Amino acid sequence: MKIVVLDGYTLNPGDLSWESVAALGALTVYDRTPPEQVLQRAGGAEIVLTNKTALGRAHFENLPALRYVGVLATGYNVVDVKAAAARGILVTNVPTYGTDSVAQLVFAHLLNACHHVADHARGVREGKWCGCADFSYHDFPLMELNGLTLGLIGYGRIGRATGRLAQAFGMRVLAYDPAAAAMPADGAEFTGLDELLRRSDVVSLHCPLTPETERMMNAAALARMKPTAFLINTSRGALIDEAALAAALNAGTIAGAGLDVLSVEPPRRDNPLLGARNVCITPHLAWATVAARRRLLATAAENVRAFLDGRPVNTVGAA
Repeated sequence: MKIVVLDGYTLNPGDLSWESVAALGALTVYDRTPPEQVLQRAGGAEIVLTNKTALGRAHFENLPALRYVGVLATGYNVVDVKAAAARGILVTNVPTYGTDSVAQLVFAHLLNACHHVADHARGVREGKWCGCADFSYHDFPLMELNGLTLGLIGYGRIGRATGRLAQAFGMRVLAYDPAAAAMPADGAEFTGLDELLRRSDVVSLHCPLTPETERMMNAAALARMKPTAFLINTSRGALIDEAALAAALNAGTIAGAGLDVLSVEPPRRDNPLLGARNVCITPHLAWATVAARRRLLATAAENVRAFLDGRPVNTVGAA
């Protein structure tokens, strides 16, 4: 059984082991695969694992041995699942590995916004505290979370985990999700989207990217937020109209933003958010704690094992 990993570096830059996958077949791991080399590298493989390397109809038509694609992530939009199903190719994902890690980064961004940790630490390194006339100083207004309202757009596993952390900080939690009627409230108050935007001191995005949600945080939505509110996105970059958010930040329409995802990754140098005011951007790292990556790799291996045993799990495209 030939197994090829097309882009394994972000999952395992060297601190984990591919042993669990290698035990299931003849394994070849590539750190990264340019689009023009996909067919060559995946040729003859029955099993291909991919994270962000796209696989579509043309690939499937030219990979006759391929029977299984394992996505090394929760989102599987990099694979044309309909085209895979038409060729009898099973597709799986890893749905739950990063819940706590992503919720944790939401609060890393939020706590940084509260105390401007990075800005003040930079000032100390630059000697501002050493030359200060007082024992303490701060360059920005400091914010306490207790009593503030967090609005969650999307209330799946990560949204609920984020809500539980917010409640531990004494925050009120609002949630908007089209599937709210089928979800446990877990202490949140379900509202409409407009009401959530109007009432929240912090808005955090936790919904999938669909035609309905693409650029949902546009100029009109941002204008409905409080001028003192913060926007956090650890979900998908294209949920936000980036030009509109940059304009809102620069105009003071909202107070700030914490972003771990952008619409194009790596971003182009002309992305307007890179030069916007009051925004903290991290390089899509919420998922990447050692614990989360270890769970991801273990589940990916178990997905392959289950497929080989004839009992597939975590399928996203029925063959």
